[in-house]
Amino acid sequence: MPDILHRISIDAPPQQVHDLIASTDGIARWWTGRPLTGEHATGASFSAYFGDAERPAATMQVLADTPDEVVWQVTGGPDSWIGTQISFTLRAGRDGGTTLLFTHADWKEASEFMSGCSTNWGAY
Repeated sequence: MPDILHRISIDAPPQQVHDLIASTDGIARWWTGRPLTGEHATGASFSAYFGDAERPAATMQVLADTPDEVVWQVTGGPDSWIGTQISFTLRAGRDGGTTLLFTHADWKEASEFMSGCSTNWGAY
């Protein structure tokens, strides 16, 4: 199964990056620009909304939330996202920064939509 992979160097300490990927307020800041519903805690789920949509664009269950890794299982959203996993692995980088290894894994097939998602994830 194909995966989306990104390696990103961030000029912020790992704890600060973790805070942005492990809370609904943090995720809203960099991803949706709009409040999320639900809870970001292991075993819980949250939903992301874009624009003025009344229905969530995606719903994720939190599978793991440690200082070094956050993992989501997609349970709602675009058909090709259902069942995929999104993970953020954090490593202390040079000079107090962070190396973020991002993976959106287990796509059923590579597609034009997947390519667009890869571009969007990299931009976020």
